[in-house]
Amino acid sequence: MTESLERLVDERLDDCCDADVAARVETLRAYRASGPADAGDDLAALSALGSETRYAVVRLLVAAGEELCVCEIEPVVDVSASAVSHALSTLHDAGLVRRRKEGRWRYYEPTARAEALLAALDDTRGTR
Repeated sequence: MTESLERLVDERLDDCCDADVAARVETLRAYRASGPADAGDDLAALSALGSETRYAVVRLLVAAGEELCVCEIEPVVDVSASAVSHALSTLHDAGLVRRRKEGRWRYYEPTARAEALLAALDDTRGTR
C-alpha cells in the first residue's frame, strides 16, 4: 500500500465506530505482506488465461494428453497459425506450457500448473 493510502486508511480508522476494526486491518495488512513469493507468477498465469484463444489452447493441450504442434492446434481453435503461435508464446512465458523444438517444428504440452489451474476452475464450476 502506498504511504498516502495508508495515511488515509489510518485517518478513516480513527473515525470508525468499531474499535476492533483497526486490529483486523493490521492483521489483514500482515497477511497481505506475508503473501506467497510467487504471487506475481500466479497473477501472470491467470492473466494469460484471460484470452479466449489462450484459454482454448490450454484446454486443448490438457485434453490431448500429448504434445501438439501449431498445425494441429490451429484448426481446432479456429484462429490463424500466427494467433496460435502468439498465444502459445504468452502461455509459455506465463509458465503454462512447455515447448520442445525438433527441427523446424515446436511441440507444446501443458505444465502441471496449467493442469492445476484448469482443475481448480472446473471445481469452482462443478464440471468435474
